[in-house]
Amino acid sequence: MPNSATPTHCPYCALQCGMNLTPAPDGTVEVSERADFPVNRGALCGKGRTAPAVLSSRVRLTSPLVRSGGTLVPATWDEALDRIAAELSRTRTEHGPDACGVFGGGGLTNEKAYTLGKFARVVLGTSQIDYNGRFCMSSAAAGGTKAFGLDRGLPFPLEDIPKSGCVILVGSNLAETMPPSLRFFTELRENGGTLIVVDPRRTRTAEQADLHLMPRPGTDLALALGLLHLVVAEGRTDERYIGERTVGWEDARAAAMAHWPEYVERITGVPVPQLRETVRLFCEPESAMVLTARGPEQQSKGTDTVSAWINLCLATGRAGRPFSGYGCLTGQGNGQGGREHGQKADQLPGYRKLDDPAARAHVAEVWGVDPDALPGPGRSAYELLDALGTDIKSLLLMGSNPVVSAPRAAHIEERIKSLDFLVVCDVVLSETAALADVVLPVTQWAEETGTTTNLEGRVLLRRKAITPPDGIRSDLEVMHELADRLGVEKGFPTDPEEVFEELRRASAGGPADYSGITYRRLAEENGVFWPCPTDDTVVAHPGTPRLFLDRFAHPDGRARFVPVSHRAIAEEPDEEYPVLLTTGRVVAQYQSGAQTRRVDELNAAAPGPFVELHPRLAERLGAAEGDPVAVVSRRGRAVAPARITLGIRPDTVFMPFHWYGEGRANTLTNPALDPTSRMPEFKACAVRLETVER
Repeated sequence: MPNSATPTHCPYCALQCGMNLTPAPDGTVEVSERADFPVNRGALCGKGRTAPAVLSSRVRLTSPLVRSGGTLVPATWDEALDRIAAELSRTRTEHGPDACGVFGGGGLTNEKAYTLGKFARVVLGTSQIDYNGRFCMSSAAAGGTKAFGLDRGLPFPLEDIPKSGCVILVGSNLAETMPPSLRFFTELRENGGTLIVVDPRRTRTAEQADLHLMPRPGTDLALALGLLHLVVAEGRTDERYIGERTVGWEDARAAAMAHWPEYVERITGVPVPQLRETVRLFCEPESAMVLTARGPEQQSKGTDTVSAWINLCLATGRAGRPFSGYGCLTGQGNGQGGREHGQKADQLPGYRKLDDPAARAHVAEVWGVDPDALPGPGRSAYELLDALGTDIKSLLLMGSNPVVSAPRAAHIEERIKSLDFLVVCDVVLSETAALADVVLPVTQWAEETGTTTNLEGRVLLRRKAITPPDGIRSDLEVMHELADRLGVEKGFPTDPEEVFEELRRASAGGPADYSGITYRRLAEENGVFWPCPTDDTVVAHPGTPRLFLDRFAHPDGRARFVPVSHRAIAEEPDEEYPVLLTTGRVVAQYQSGAQTRRVDELNAAAPGPFVELHPRLAERLGAAEGDPVAVVSRRGRAVAPARITLGIRPDTVFMPFHWYGEGRANTLTNPALDPTSRMPEFKACAVRLETVER
């Protein structure tokens, strides 16, 4: 293999940091700085630097596995694919097409996500498809769509952040979840701007803040409403902007005025002086932003919470203006693109709605099928997983590990075990793959070409840098072979650029319009922001780095205020379960840990789960640093060493969710769903603590 560097992107978070990959003579792959990419400017976190470790045959799958006599044993590709096709056919014949489920992932490339949605609806004829991105950005997507008529994680590039006057960062520990992005916030402060962090923990990110608010988990909605109340009471609204660019202000204002500062302090624990200081810091500069992440979004009222923060931006004239606005810090590598092109239960490519007749007609024409043949919307992610073994008999799963990542995980593990048939496509034998009837080893980021869409809405080209080991096939090849075996001989190409060309046509005219984007442009321009429609002129459409500067995406061009009111989390503490649990990530691990837990350097930095608790809570429990502590909820029990710190509220404990086994945090979490986004309430549930004898 030629010893030359290939410019590409990291396989992990939604920054999609640029990097160069160079094959070394010993068969390893070296990562080097790629300073030309504006998102990370050459900087990489530990996960990015060590990403090639998972390419090693020592840790990754190299052969199909088929369950025989209760054990997974190596098999040929034909044996594995024939068995999958036979089982899926049997399921459809005996139980109907909706007995076949499909579960995707926010790490799949746009080409794979697009093809997976097409495969489910055209080949299997099932409505039962969703993906793990439902657990990440769905509340922000719902709130953004309500307000602006369009959801794109950030409506502006990251480079705008240092030029703003103030940023309120709500429920994000980006210093650990996406470390290279921290430089934008450092530059914000160097330029005289202010950073306000909202988090019940004093995280590495909160340590960088000018002001740190520590609300009780699950009270972000009340906090935003209290801030808006003060904005109105102090005469800080932008009445001209409200009149010219929005509708619905009167109802939203009335709802906010019911949340006076002292009431909000009682709910959130944030002192009134801090509320007033937040309003001053946010309103005095010419520009300001609110950025949310999983903290306020992963709640059973996550959509309303996002709406409340957007209302704060609209009332102060901050949205759709330079260096201002609301944005969501998308989490997974292709979390943005993954929800745009059809692997979500209610969507078709281009972010079209599945129940829209015009959208169905457009996509059906591209696919060469009858619009009436396309199934309607199916179950959301948790509801789909909860139906396994009952309504859904067989499941095709790509790029996800719900045995670790789903809420009420022990229950979901049992549902997966109850399936008649499970097939998993993955690069490693994850905890979910270990339960499968067939496991297919597939190519990963450095071994294939494809596109992703980062948190800014910037479509990127990930280039193939090395040849995969013998016996490995791509997800596109898997779906092509299965479609052929299931009677659909055309329409499932294996070349990613050919798939992208079809995706361009399918997305044309939709909210997420990629039709003016090509592989050539992506390579030459370092990515292109959508929407980027095909332009009839000689000059190609430049893409849209900044949305809403002239108008919002609703037909009348105006943003919508959404009136919302505070309500409690689904499961408040009580005498039996008196403490709140919140969950999150650590810097050295990623998501369910299926890949990062196979990297020695990362495991040395973060070897296992822990329970973070305040000294006063530890004293009442009688626990010392490192002692095993049991955290018990109504759904189960997890045990991990105590980590005692002043950087957390005394009424709250924190657990990272990257591990399986007795320290699995998602054994405890509550699957109560947001009524709009169907997001589970990962971020707040009632627990009790117990000491453990060892």
